[in-house]
Amino acid sequence: MRYFSSQVNEGDSLNLIHNDGRKSRGRSKPGASFPATVGKNVLPGDYQAVLNTLRDRIQSERLRVTLAANSAMVLLYWDIGKAILDRQRQQGWGAKVIDRLSVDLREAFPDMKGLSPRNLKYMRKFAEVWPERAIVQEPLAQITWYHNLALLEKCDTPETRLWYAHRVIENGWSRNILALQIENRLHERQGKAVNNFQEVLPPADSDMATQVFKDPYLFDFLGTADLRKEREVEQALTDHIQKFLLEMGAGFAFVGRQVLLEVGDQDFYLDLLFYHLKLRRFVVVELKCVPFDLGFVGRLNLYLSAVDDLLRHPDDQPTIGLLLCKSKNKLVVEYAMRGFTSPMGVAEWETKLTESLPDELKGSLPSVEEIEAELAGEDEE
Repeated sequence: MRYFSSQVNEGDSLNLIHNDGRKSRGRSKPGASFPATVGKNVLPGDYQAVLNTLRDRIQSERLRVTLAANSAMVLLYWDIGKAILDRQRQQGWGAKVIDRLSVDLREAFPDMKGLSPRNLKYMRKFAEVWPERAIVQEPLAQITWYHNLALLEKCDTPETRLWYAHRVIENGWSRNILALQIENRLHERQGKAVNNFQEVLPPADSDMATQVFKDPYLFDFLGTADLRKEREVEQALTDHIQKFLLEMGAGFAFVGRQVLLEVGDQDFYLDLLFYHLKLRRFVVVELKCVPFDLGFVGRLNLYLSAVDDLLRHPDDQPTIGLLLCKSKNKLVVEYAMRGFTSPMGVAEWETKLTESLPDELKGSLPSVEEIEAELAGEDEE
């Protein structure tokens, strides 16, 4: 990992208030600032009511749109299954044809992992169990594909499947709760339960409503699965690294996560921002769950320059940047970083760090071995 010195204009005065009245975390200049959130005590009296109204509207619209997409996907899966089932009955399509169909469909829609041979066979069984499309529209298209798979695998009769499908809609059960209720044969014990704690959550606040936003089949269908998974992995990694650095007790002070930086007419977000009390410098940590890209270095350098220019005190040392990516080519990184004056390092979170820390930073920042062990442990989980 290579570190370089950085220059900062120390003549700028501290300016906590923008010309438009907005506060900033440090200095501000025309076109660049780290905006700071104001306290609720200075907001208009009706702010909370407006916030609640908008929050409820966004939540209901997200759920409505997502459930509509889910319904369309389930009906599409039934149509695919019906087409396969009809060809099997009429022309004797076998497993080899389904395998070929899977390959061709995935080639046409490479971002849809829901077109695997196994899932195509589930679609065929889905159409076989429910021969009438009208039945699928109500209520089966109102629950996720995962719920439907649980009904196919764990219930023996159409009547039982429909009974549980209605209960899922009424009570907002997640797939795991549905499976548990089926295993406990709730349909045979209905009316004999001693409590109703599983049945008091309205659908809008239910486990199913939460699960439908994370259904990988649905996101594959929408073509956004990779972005969703990237965000989830980066979020989990950010949580882990933040906790790890703070628990080390080596002088890291947490400043913020997803710290908003406004430059020109663009918004940027720093994944993690720390201040190191011993080194007297800010530390920016950026995490990516994809291989190294040339653009990462430029973006990180922008963050370091902005922190040095807007947040760094004249007595502070230059800000350090650490970029953690899934993999990298050492020579590509070396060439990409050549010429940058901000101290930064690029590391692989899945394998190991290839460069050691400078001598003056050892003992204050975590060692290469400590970070390697921590990131390797996170990857194994």
